[in-house]
Amino acid sequence: MNKQRRLILKTLMQGGMALGALVAAPGAALAAWMESAFKAKDMGEAMKNLLGSADAQDSDKVRLETPAIAENGAVVPIKVSSSLPNVESISIFVKNNPTPLAASFEIPEGTEPKVSVRIRMGKTSPVTAVVKAGGKLYSTTKETKVTIGGCGG
Repeated sequence: MNKQRRLILKTLMQGGMALGALVAAPGAALAAWMESAFKAKDMGEAMKNLLGSADAQDSDKVRLETPAIAENGAVVPIKVSSSLPNVESISIFVKNNPTPLAASFEIPEGTEPKVSVRIRMGKTSPVTAVVKAGGKLYSTTKETKVTIGGCGG
């Protein structure tokens, strides 16, 4: 009986380690993919690394709410929503930040495509919201003036 129990435990442990390796592998790949997007120094490069392309079509179906003047660049409130069907993700880019990708959200199917976040801005800059919907990229951009820097400014 002890021999069988040891054999069962050994088999379960080996299987568990293999399953753990399979589960960890996609997570490691995702982390590397996101890291390259968040570390990019250029907005186009960040978009390519994150979304596969830097070409997004301007759309009135992407709504971006950002203050015209942010008194403190350390806490700039941003809201993004979309009326596009099949929204897959919403990403926020700040062109003049040291690292332009400020935030990115995966939107599960059936979820209202609406996010709200506070970001840091180093200086006055265009803020761009990019929505991936149906495999295509749509965007809108607004300028936000920063009076006190938030990214080391």
